[in-house]
Amino acid sequence: MSGPEHYREAERLAELAAEYPEAFDAPILAAAAQVHATLAVAAASVLPAVREYWGDDDASRDTRAWAQVTS
Repeated sequence: MSGPEHYREAERLAELAAEYPEAFDAPILAAAAQVHATLAVAAASVLPAVREYWGDDDASRDTRAWAQVTS
């Protein structure tokens, strides 16, 4: 799963947990959302290092994916 995919999953799970706060699995959904959000942050934080190592051309796919997910 890529960083942008983790970001999208975190949003989806957080929305589910918020939509059904009284559901028995709402805390589990919220915890899973937090895990995906943490993994998205980790992926985003290493992107500059990846770009420096591989060059802008090789990292452009990830850059576009992050731009789509955050817009």
